[in-house]
Amino acid sequence: MKVIRPERLSPDALARFEREVAFTSRLTHPNTIAIYDYGHAAAGTFYYAMEFVEGFSFEEAIALSGVMPAARVVKLLLQVCDALEEAHREGVVHRDIKPANLMICERGGIADFVKVLDFGLAKDFMGRGHNITASNAVVGTPLYLAPEAIEGRPVGPPADVYALGGVAYFLLTQRAPFEYEDLRELFAAHTSTPPPALDAHAPLPIPAALESLVLRCLSKNTALRPQSAGALAALLRDLPPLDPPWSSLHAEQWWRRYRSRLPRRGEAGVDPLRPMVLAPAAEA
Repeated sequence: MKVIRPERLSPDALARFEREVAFTSRLTHPNTIAIYDYGHAAAGTFYYAMEFVEGFSFEEAIALSGVMPAARVVKLLLQVCDALEEAHREGVVHRDIKPANLMICERGGIADFVKVLDFGLAKDFMGRGHNITASNAVVGTPLYLAPEAIEGRPVGPPADVYALGGVAYFLLTQRAPFEYEDLRELFAAHTSTPPPALDAHAPLPIPAALESLVLRCLSKNTALRPQSAGALAALLRDLPPLDPPWSSLHAEQWWRRYRSRLPRRGEAGVDPLRPMVLAPAAEA
């Protein structure tokens, strides 16, 4: 359950919190976090109850066992794409796709079941006036932020595709495409520097077709990327068979090994990994 008191946050932040609930509660894809109830309690406290996901974020999974085989990465990406495509069809872009906002769990006897979290920065890209983030703010997580978001250009589904390309890069190499401590250097790399070849960092073989697709997702030119999560999913499904494969048996073996390491959510000291609102810029 998430709870927020009006006096603890600005009106804009509170509006974003409510926006996340209102939008996410309308999504029905099984790979999207489910909202069960929401409303206002006494003294104006806003709350919502969502499903509890007992699993690992992509970030936590990589910390546990290192880079993932290409075949596993493709299976996880397909689930993320399927969830995002529902949002894209509704005219909404997530804008904060990152390893910490994607989780794997065991659901209904299926291992490696993906859940997409946190639509708190979602943006209506069809111009219906539902955006609640300030128009002069750059929003998102810097390591996975699309060039058009940094430059203040219109943001649509290709921005989520860019971020998902960054997530794939991370799963295959255990690092983001660009890693700089200085935010200006990081933004400059996103907008003007080609990402390093994956095989420069990957300890496991990466099929050329998959590497090419990941780098296409990370193109600076939005027109060169797949134009939606559904388009990316189609390209992932068209990849040649990957060797070694990643079967349900492989997934079950991974979970048997690491299930005892499941983090306890909500305990003191656990970083909620909330999205960032960065420096003022042009239209977000």
